Amino acid sequence: MGAERALLACAALALAACERVETPLPIVGTLERDRIELVAEANEPIVDIFVTEGDAVVEGQTVLDLDPSVHATRIARARANRDRAEQRFAELVRGPRQERILEARARVDGAREDLASQRREHERVQSLLERNLASPSDLDRAYSRRELAEAEFERATALLEELLEGTTAEELGQARAALDETEALLAEAEISAARLELKAPRAGIVETLPYEVGERPPRGATVAVLLADSAPYARVYVPEPIRARVTPGLRALIRVDGIAQPFEAEVRFVAADAAFTPYYSLTQRDRSRLSFPAEVVFTGERAQTLPTGVPVEVDFPSIAPPAE
Repeated sequence: MGAERALLACAALALAACERVETPLPIVGTLERDRIELVAEANEPIVDIFVTEGDAVVEGQTVLDLDPSVHATRIARARANRDRAEQRFAELVRGPRQERILEARARVDGAREDLASQRREHERVQSLLERNLASPSDLDRAYSRRELAEAEFERATALLEELLEGTTAEELGQARAALDETEALLAEAEISAARLELKAPRAGIVETLPYEVGERPPRGATVAVLLADSAPYARVYVPEPIRARVTPGLRALIRVDGIAQPFEAEVRFVAADAAFTPYYSLTQRDRSRLSFPAEVVFTGERAQTLPTGVPVEVDFPSIAPPAE
């Protein structure tokens, strides 16, 4: 009995050693394509949908439209502000009109005549006061009127000099900055309005249209999902025992059910963080082990028309298969 127990223990150790060195190939996964999500740029109702699920679209093709009414009024307001700033800038560049200069000259002449009159009146009242024919209060009032006339003459003269000098560089700079600001606001409003027309950024197939015409998706909601019109790739889960040997650029073979000849491929990406293997990806024995999500891309043109979602097996010729 002791010899039999020893033989059984040796057999168990041998089996455990075989499991430790076994290479878990092939690994399995599914064919995937890049998903492109079109999102609503504003909380506006859908007014038109130009495609149906399953349709092929080309780059730049319109998929659906959101209601542009609110954005149209914003564009109109921004354009009016731009026009006003543009006219103000042109006015400052041109300088004051000749009519305004003539009006300012006339005001200076009138203020000069009034000042001369008030000075004469002040002198007259002063002479009357010296002869006791006027009171000191009369002189004070005459003096005040003369001071007001002098201030008005100085103000009119300064205004005329300002018009003759023309627009300053600082005024032109401020007007230029105000015009640039209104142009930027107009461009922003136009960009926002253009984004209400959702277009395919690349060729693909319409997979999902979750909303109908008339519905109002929230801002940022996905309103259409496209599958890129390109060759699929295999999304697989690399078991921990071979992770160190599976690196980007490693040659691979992808086998698809129903197609006898395997497809040439190579590893494009392997995640750095491990994850629990999905239940459908490996054998029952391996499902509880950690694995690393990876993407394996086809290197030829044969896989262009393969359907998305098909299960596949991926093997790595450079990694030795398990010993018989």
